[in-house]
Amino acid sequence: MADLSATLFDLGRLDRLADGDTPVHRLDPRAKLLATLLFLVCVVSFDRYAVAGLLPFLLFPVTIIALAELPAGYLLKKMLLVAPLAVLVGIANPWFDPAPLLRIGPLTLSGGWVSYVSILLRFALTVTAALALIATTGFHGVCVALRRIGVPAPMTVQLLLAYRYLFVLVSEGVRMVRARSLRSFHRRGEGLAAYGSLIGHLLLRTVERAQRIHRAMLARGFSGELHSVTPLRFRRQDTIFLLGWSAAFLFFRLVNVPQWLGRLVAPG
Repeated sequence: MADLSATLFDLGRLDRLADGDTPVHRLDPRAKLLATLLFLVCVVSFDRYAVAGLLPFLLFPVTIIALAELPAGYLLKKMLLVAPLAVLVGIANPWFDPAPLLRIGPLTLSGGWVSYVSILLRFALTVTAALALIATTGFHGVCVALRRIGVPAPMTVQLLLAYRYLFVLVSEGVRMVRARSLRSFHRRGEGLAAYGSLIGHLLLRTVERAQRIHRAMLARGFSGELHSVTPLRFRRQDTIFLLGWSAAFLFFRLVNVPQWLGRLVAPG
């Protein structure tokens, strides 16, 4: 539980990174959100065997991370934290699709291996782009941007509160596990039955604490709407950012850039 707490609370660093002062941080959250959404749509719209066509999309997250001065190592660790999910999703592809599809010198790759590589590449692209968005905007900023582009208020508020509730849940869980450890001797009271009871008490305690937090929010004027400290305003640089990246994404989607460059270099 302590390791889980350290991992989850470390996610708060993404919100702290959003307090930076770089050209990317100063962009309107809606411009960054819409650009990232279009990026995700273009990436996932490729067919299952696409690999080379996805490579130009690396330009977007790499550029954002560089211009925003984000710690690439930290983002890589966060991506690897959920990487096992992508690994398990396509691990059976080589057995289900064994037909040869690609030959690289003496090496022949089946369609299953190519689609597996495509899944891993899409995962890396989408997760990195999402992490970069949160690290330059903050989770609250993302939710505010979603509300401003027309997403219903209950959905955005619930999304933000669910994110905050995770921290409350783990905080209470760590306190309960620590208290149980201090009251158990010779590893007594550490069986499955004890953990079952802990989970029930954890749910009750977190619900009670969440209710106290909600009452505090109401006392401070919460009305069900998300507000931003700084007013959102689309400026010229926001328009250039959104239109420029949108054009790049559509170009990358419609034109296989690596193949096109290969034909220019070696027409034969």
